[in-house]
Amino acid sequence: MPDSGWIAVDAMGGDDGLAVMLAGVALARHQFEGMRFLLVGDEAAIREGLKAHPNLSQHSEIVHAPEVVGSSEKPTQAIRRAKKTSMGIAIDLVKQGRAAAAVSSGNTGALMAMAKLSLRMLPGIDRPALAARLPTLGDTDMVMLDLGANTECDARNLVQFAIMGAAYARTALDIPHPRVALLNIGSEDMKGTDEIRDAAAQLRATPAVDMQFNGFIEGDRLSRGEVDVVVCDGFSGNIALKTAEGTARFVADLLKRAFRSSVRSKLGFLISRPATELLRDHLDPNNHNGAVFLGLNGIVVKSHGGATDRGVATAIGNAAKMVRNDLIRRIADDLGSVEKAA
Repeated sequence: MPDSGWIAVDAMGGDDGLAVMLAGVALARHQFEGMRFLLVGDEAAIREGLKAHPNLSQHSEIVHAPEVVGSSEKPTQAIRRAKKTSMGIAIDLVKQGRAAAAVSSGNTGALMAMAKLSLRMLPGIDRPALAARLPTLGDTDMVMLDLGANTECDARNLVQFAIMGAAYARTALDIPHPRVALLNIGSEDMKGTDEIRDAAAQLRATPAVDMQFNGFIEGDRLSRGEVDVVVCDGFSGNIALKTAEGTARFVADLLKRAFRSSVRSKLGFLISRPATELLRDHLDPNNHNGAVFLGLNGIVVKSHGGATDRGVATAIGNAAKMVRNDLIRRIADDLGSVEKAA
């Protein structure tokens, strides 16, 4: 296993480019001790950018990449240029064992395609799944997968997602026995598609894995903190994620409009400011940033393209925690246990 301190960072990805990525890496270095970075991208630009973060140079190395994957570039085009792009080289560093994980804020489709082609799937996994942490009313975040890697899934895929999601919850959220549920249109056993009902039957009979299967969960219960892992196909998951993000922005904008509507409202804002600040912090996506492609033979984390330096640092810290807690081995062990018991 590679040194867990090295994280490969696609320094050229993201909406705001190099400056935000380097600021995020610098922040992560302060927050998570012992981390070291392989900064992948235009060498001259990175050296210039490091002048604003002099202490980061002692904990990083630059790996030159002459090209960058465009935000709207098709995955098939990006794959052909993988060996020259900052994204492709960052993933290859994981394959070589020089880095324990790769983090990129670039094109999601290209990142998925490159990672799958380069790192391959873990034995026993048919498809990768994009998993992310979402805020809830509970004591911890919730893990949700798949969020867009697979638009259609059969029962076998959903069962594999559940096993991987539970391992991720134990690793990233420190939940020893995660509560797992399938996203469905109702909580009754007869509800949902054949694939969802078949997956539920298999999960109820799945032994030897540290998780608790809680059946089905509806969309309006996702944020309640009643489960730790929610499993679905990528089509449903992506819609649920975007709806949750839109609702959070709607609530925030509605509060802003209400507090600005009158002098009395402005006074009310001053009184309730501690509570509104807490709400804003809880819903801030930068505090939950860093989706991971589960099922690959290596750790690749997707940071949101519009993440701030704090969001980038969160994604990097998430990657480091998965490495240090040996997520890949945990998934492989769980899959092996299920196969032996079958």
